Amino acid sequence: MASHRRTSQQGQTTLAGVTVVSAALAAAAAALSAPQALADPAGRTAVGRDAASARVDHLYEEAERATEKFNGADARTKKLRAQVAALQDRTARAQERVNRMRGRLGALAAAQYRAGGMDPTVRLMLSERPDTFLEKASALDRLGTSQARELHGLRAAQRSLEQQRRETARKLAQLEAGRKEVARHKKDVQRKLASARRLLNALPKDTRAAYARASRSDGRHEAVPDLGGAVPSSGRAAAAVAAVRAAVGRPYAWGGSGPSAFDCSGLTQWAYGRAGVSLPRTSQAQRGAGRQVPLSQARPGDLVVYRSDASHVGMYVGNGQVVHAPYPGARVRYDPVGMMPISSITRP
Repeated sequence: MASHRRTSQQGQTTLAGVTVVSAALAAAAAALSAPQALADPAGRTAVGRDAASARVDHLYEEAERATEKFNGADARTKKLRAQVAALQDRTARAQERVNRMRGRLGALAAAQYRAGGMDPTVRLMLSERPDTFLEKASALDRLGTSQARELHGLRAAQRSLEQQRRETARKLAQLEAGRKEVARHKKDVQRKLASARRLLNALPKDTRAAYARASRSDGRHEAVPDLGGAVPSSGRAAAAVAAVRAAVGRPYAWGGSGPSAFDCSGLTQWAYGRAGVSLPRTSQAQRGAGRQVPLSQARPGDLVVYRSDASHVGMYVGNGQVVHAPYPGARVRYDPVGMMPISSITRP
């Protein structure tokens, strides 16, 4: 199972911490699977370590997939909310237009009444729904040119108003469905993270502390990896690389898009946003936000998308290194580009 753990950029202290944690995870897993392990004490440690590590990694991967689903649903909901607000504004303006037109027709009716009686066609103009009568072409024969123009305008305005209302109602229904989707994915993320925390909390106090130290490794107190002399593909890519490197050390937060905390796609979106480029919110959408290039041609600023479902993304910064937001409890950091299976390389 591919992991977010550091594989080659840790210092001696961090590597020691990971070793201690692995041993503790092995003990926890062995306790959970004692019936199978009793027959082979020598093999129990290795099996337990692999099982516990794989389980924690799997829970974090599942949580990250759920996070990206949450991000996608949240982005769609925000877009719908803006569309609903615009529709409501247009509906209000359409209603005002209908009211003004009815006001002009009301003035015409009053003038006719003072002149000796109101024409039936004017009463039609002032009715709530003149469309039915207007379907009868003979009605138009009794209208003057000015009156016909007013009535046609009112009918068109009312139809537009009704259309706006129907569209608004449809978008409101979509918005409510989107809110439920966001809430469902949020619960999914929280449930998976809680499972990971329960497994980690089963560790002894000293090994939990070692695990925390390993997770907090942030690259700020270690030697920055040699990034070589690779040149970004554009000025905006260079600006994005500068931004993502400045974010090294900031904490992971699911659903976070900066500037103080990030999840994986939130980090890359924020970094390119600092360069004046708008990226989609999810790692899946970011995979299609540019030109695909092979790993052998990767340049600083390219987006490295991981796993077959594109559920993780980092930014290539040169010399075989990416900067990414790894998992809950960890911080934005450098890692080797091949830390997990690569799905694609995208150049925005």
